[in-house]
Amino acid sequence: MSAGSVAVVVTEEIGIPSWDLYELSIPCTVFGTPQPDLGDPWYELRLCAAGAEEATGQGLSLRTPYGLDDLVGADTVIVPSVPDPCVEEGRPLPRELTDALRRAHAAGARMVSLCTGAFALAEAGLLDGRRATAHWMHTAQLAERYPKVDVDASVLYVDDGDVLTSAGLTAGLDLCLHLVRRDLGAHVANQLARRMVVPAHRPGGQAQFIELPVPAGDDEGLAPVLEWARARLDRPLTVADLARRASMSPRTFYRRLQAATGTTPLQWLLDQRLGRARSLLESTDLPIEKVGELSGLGTANNLRHHFLKHLGVSPGDYRRAFPGAQASGRAHLRV
Repeated sequence: MSAGSVAVVVTEEIGIPSWDLYELSIPCTVFGTPQPDLGDPWYELRLCAAGAEEATGQGLSLRTPYGLDDLVGADTVIVPSVPDPCVEEGRPLPRELTDALRRAHAAGARMVSLCTGAFALAEAGLLDGRRATAHWMHTAQLAERYPKVDVDASVLYVDDGDVLTSAGLTAGLDLCLHLVRRDLGAHVANQLARRMVVPAHRPGGQAQFIELPVPAGDDEGLAPVLEWARARLDRPLTVADLARRASMSPRTFYRRLQAATGTTPLQWLLDQRLGRARSLLESTDLPIEKVGELSGLGTANNLRHHFLKHLGVSPGDYRRAFPGAQASGRAHLRV
């Protein structure tokens, strides 16, 4: 038995560039590349072309024996993108596609969109009354065209249980890795992310755009002190402690860290502690009080406060979003 079946929609419409190569490649890489040491067998992947056995896009073509009828019966259905004219000009999506999406959802499939794939889920009515996102360049059009959808332009992805949506490009990869975490646990997802040389986990609530999305320059002088701090998140740490360890004045350390990471030292510490708490909740059955202690976030009430404020869920609800993860990751706990 595989880790689950994943059906990826490949849209095809005459005269329209039909699919985005990058966003199509994301689910193919995450779910379609066997990982025998992480899960054997791995996911079962099928590409389901809309309207033709051969789909074209970006000067390429692909052949698949699967059509839209094969969406029904899949555990997860992913719509990577839709043709640009369907977004920019409001051209309607093929009826056979929206009908197939509705049938798949009614049959129990988990529905997922990457970037403009949200327009297909919205057209099928699957986002009505739900919070959803897409690439920030298209969220205004999504909200205008589908007023029943609660569009959030600020986040990387939205997990609404059986329907999940993501922003464009690498946010789609974040969402696919999030699905692996839900299905197979934090350890498996972290190992897969490491092989792909990407961050192990970016929470969906993280902003799509920040003032400094990447470091302004390599600051190797900060690496040792940041690693030192990560190993001591369960202890009291101040900006003065970090600056002293880096042999800098607090003001210089503040400036250097903000230039390198786009955030302040205190926010960096909070982000690291939230990350530690998430990992413990995903991979262990430790009591909430112990998770707060080991992550440096203090009492269970303080942990709950930070989770609700920054992630929008309680620690208990967050843990329940990863069924089976505790058992699979317990042996890998390091604190």
